[in-house]
Amino acid sequence: MGPVSWILLSPFLGALGLLFIPSAQIRWIRRISAAATGLPLLIALGLLGSYDRTLAGFQWVDKIPWIPSLGISYQVGADGINLALLLLHALCSFTGVLISYRIQQRVKEYYLFYLLLIGGVYGVFTSLDLFFFYFFYEMAVIPMFPLIGIWGSGDKVYATMKLTLYLTAGAVLALLGILSIYVLNTGHGVRSFDLVFLSRYLAQNPIPSSLQHFLFPFLLIGFGVIAPIWPLHSWSPIGHAAAPSAVSMLHAGVLMKLGSYAILRVAIPLLPEGAFTWLPWVAGISIMNILYGGFVAMAQKDIKFLIGYSYSSHMGYVLLGIACLNQVGLNGAVLLMFAHGLMTALAFASVGHLYDQTHTRQVAEWGGLARQVPFIATSFTIAALAASGLPGFANFVSELLVFFGSWESYRWSSLAAVFGIVVTAFTMLRAVRTGFFGGLNPRWNKLQDATPFERLPYLILVGSLLIVGCWPRLLTDVISLSTGSILQALSPLQTVAKNSIGGFGS
Repeated sequence: MGPVSWILLSPFLGALGLLFIPSAQIRWIRRISAAATGLPLLIALGLLGSYDRTLAGFQWVDKIPWIPSLGISYQVGADGINLALLLLHALCSFTGVLISYRIQQRVKEYYLFYLLLIGGVYGVFTSLDLFFFYFFYEMAVIPMFPLIGIWGSGDKVYATMKLTLYLTAGAVLALLGILSIYVLNTGHGVRSFDLVFLSRYLAQNPIPSSLQHFLFPFLLIGFGVIAPIWPLHSWSPIGHAAAPSAVSMLHAGVLMKLGSYAILRVAIPLLPEGAFTWLPWVAGISIMNILYGGFVAMAQKDIKFLIGYSYSSHMGYVLLGIACLNQVGLNGAVLLMFAHGLMTALAFASVGHLYDQTHTRQVAEWGGLARQVPFIATSFTIAALAASGLPGFANFVSELLVFFGSWESYRWSSLAAVFGIVVTAFTMLRAVRTGFFGGLNPRWNKLQDATPFERLPYLILVGSLLIVGCWPRLLTDVISLSTGSILQALSPLQTVAKNSIGGFGS
C-alpha cells in the first residue's frame, strides 16, 4: 500500500480507533485525532519533496480491482493538481483538530464525525475511479449535517437543512452526468469507471458533440453547487456562519474546492467539447460570483457572514481561471484553491477564538480588541491582508496568474475581476478597523489571548501562506505538469476553443 493510500486511510483508522476509547478519555481522543490528521500532513509534505518533476501524470498509484464486471476498482494516485490540494487539506484538517481542543460537548462524537469528513475529502482528492470519486464526494457532505446541527450556533437547523438539500441536489445532477458517460461507453463495449483510462479513451473516441453539449451542464452545475457557483451559492455563507470554528475552516477552506476540482478533473477531460461551449458562460457567471459576493459582504454586520460572502466571492476567481483553459489561468486557479483555503481557515479560526469568549459575531460590538488579544487580532489582520491580495502572500501570486490568464481570453471579465479585489480590500480592512482598533469596549476587558499551544495552528497557516507566497514555484512547478497534460490532451480542439470564447473576450 502506497503513501497516497495511507493519506486516505489515516482519518478512517483514527475514527475506528475512537470507537474503542471511552468518552471520558478526552485527552486520548484528542491525541488520536491529532495523530490521524498529523500523519497525512507529514506524508503530503514528503510527497511534495519527492515528486518527480520530470514526469507528468499520476504517481504513487495503487489499484485494486473491486467489481471487475462493472469496471470498478479502488484506484488512487497523486499528480500536481491534487497534490497541492492534499497538502491544503492536510494543513486545514490538522490545524482544525488543534482548534477543536476548545470543544467540550460530546467530544468523542465530534471528533468521530470530523475524521469521517476529513477522510471523505481525501477520498475525493485521491480517487482515480469515478465510482469511488462519487462515493467519497457524498461521504464528505454527510458529516456536515451533524457537525453543524449539533455543535453549531445561530440558526443551525436551517443552515444544515439548506446545505444538505443544495449539495444533495447538485450531487444527483452530477451522478446523472457520470452514469450517462458510463452508459454511453458501455454501449461501445467499454465498461470502466477508471478516470485515467476514460480520459485517454474519450480523447481518441469522443462522445458525440451534441451529447457533450447536453451532458456538460449536469457536471458543471452538479459540482458547481459546492464550488459555489452563482446563483446556487446561498447555502455556503449560512453554513459558514452556523458551523463551529474547525468545521468552518474545512467547509470554506476545503469543501468549497471539491466542486472546482471535480470540474477540472472530471468534466473538462471527459467532455472537452462541452467545456469549450459552456466555459465562456462560466467566465461571465464568475464575475457575478466576484462582484455580487463582494457587495453583499460589504453590507454584512455579522463577521462570519461577512467572511462567508467575501470568500465565496473569491471562488469566482477560481472559476474564472478554470474557464480560461490556458496554462497560466489553470495554474492560477489551482494555486488559488490552495491559498484561499489557508486564508479562510486562518480567518475562521481567529473569529472562532473571539466568539467563544464574546458570544457575539457583530463586528460593531467588538472594537479595540487588538489591545486585549493582540495575537488573534494579528492573525485576523493577516487573513484580511491576504484576502486583499497583498504581495508576499500566496493569494497575490495566484490571483495575478488568474488575471494574466483571463486577460488572454476574457478581457472584460478580467477587468471586472480586478475591481473585485478593491471591493474585498475595502470590506476586510473596514472589518479590521472596526473590530480590532479604536477604543476598547469595556465588556471585553477580561478577554484572553491565545496561549502558546493555541498559537500553533495559526502559525502553521500564516507560515504556509508566506512560504508559498514568497516561493510559489514550490507548488507551481508540480501544478504545471498536470495542467499542461490536460491542455495537451485538449490541444486538437484549441481552434474551436478560440472561436468559442470570443463572446466574452476582447
